[in-house]
Amino acid sequence: MSSVSRGHWNSRFGFILAAAGSAIGLGNIWRFPYTAGEYGGGAFVLLYLIFVFGIGLPVLLAELSVGRFTQKSPVTAFKDLKPGTKWSWLGGLGVLTGFGILSFYAVIAGVTVGYIYLSLTGKFSADVDAAAVFQGFTADGFQMIALSGLFLAMTALIVQKGVGGGIERAAKILMPTFFVFLLFLVGRALTLEGAGAGLEFMFAPDFSKLTAEGVVSALGQALFSLSLGMGAMITYGSYLSENENIPISAVSVAFFDTGIALVGGLLIFPTLFHAGVDPAAGPGLVFVVMASIFDSLPGGSIFGVVFYGLLSIAALTSTISLLEVITSYFIDEKGWARSKATWTVAFACFLLSIPSALSLGASTFFSEFYGGGFLSLMDNIWGNYSLPIGATLLCFFVAWSWGVPKALASIEAGGHRLPAGAVWGFLIRYVCPAAVLLVFGTTIWQQIFS
Repeated sequence: MSSVSRGHWNSRFGFILAAAGSAIGLGNIWRFPYTAGEYGGGAFVLLYLIFVFGIGLPVLLAELSVGRFTQKSPVTAFKDLKPGTKWSWLGGLGVLTGFGILSFYAVIAGVTVGYIYLSLTGKFSADVDAAAVFQGFTADGFQMIALSGLFLAMTALIVQKGVGGGIERAAKILMPTFFVFLLFLVGRALTLEGAGAGLEFMFAPDFSKLTAEGVVSALGQALFSLSLGMGAMITYGSYLSENENIPISAVSVAFFDTGIALVGGLLIFPTLFHAGVDPAAGPGLVFVVMASIFDSLPGGSIFGVVFYGLLSIAALTSTISLLEVITSYFIDEKGWARSKATWTVAFACFLLSIPSALSLGASTFFSEFYGGGFLSLMDNIWGNYSLPIGATLLCFFVAWSWGVPKALASIEAGGHRLPAGAVWGFLIRYVCPAAVLLVFGTTIWQQIFS
């Protein structure tokens, strides 16, 4: 067992901001709006809210209970709770998942930084093809690698300073800045002509457009937007004091994450309807569709700079938690100093990010690797397979190995009662793992038969 000091959160507010930052990522501003657009807007949003608080929140409570009880990173936590068993492999899966996701997430995050510069220099003028700009930008291999490395270095500079002095302090700066940027953009979007149609699309449920695939997609968005299944919340929970009110903290994190996704819709949909763009524009929504309409807006260049600055902050708060999961493993298991663990992991992750950085157009080999490209393969392995497997096994561990009574006692430590604790136990035993398996099974089915 390591003698290295692990650190702790200085305040509940700091923890909530950091954990919310981990959950609030590119998916809230990028994936949520276009997915909602594909499946009928308001109907998708309603299901998403039900799934967040009915399924995602119980799993979040389970992860925090494991972390706070053991005060250890995922691998060591499972070792301590069930010594001599194979459950530590689940913690190892979380560490590997965090490493894999960070390697390609840093590439996309690097693009957001690059797009701040493109917006600032007026590259998205009326006579410019935004799709061509994106293709040309990502086809520059050196530029993509450099931006990925820059983003990882920014992440490491924060993580190396520790929990209270680095992660929490950064969260207290980044998250308020994020909120200010977002509110500024939403305020501007709501004043655009046609904004009302965007709001109606978002909040008026049209269940005729909601397919079975859309239901599963809403469930998947709810589960994975909370950073579940990769040990991040176990790690963040391990820095909580024994007297921390976990129920309040967990609800606060879920509330912030969900609220940001909804507010992101208030930004995206009015802007799209103003420009007469299909809200089901797909994954190209952020870097192609949004970029193409900035020039049509008064003050569009400022809008673009703030928008991509917003995305960069959202990405950074997520990469911090991903790097912390892996760093905490080497501190707890290997006894490494935080600085050594942070920079060693960041450098290794940078090396793994290079194929993903080259797969967006710079290298034919990596662009066509395994059919869809190296970055898509990494996203598929770690996002579509590893995350749901990790989340399912966590539910089984808490429900049937460690046991609901012990987990509930950890959640309620310090006299902070969890309302409807019996309901939580039922959800974590049966409903949550079934829901995650449904998403997992549907993903596999679509990939095999699509």
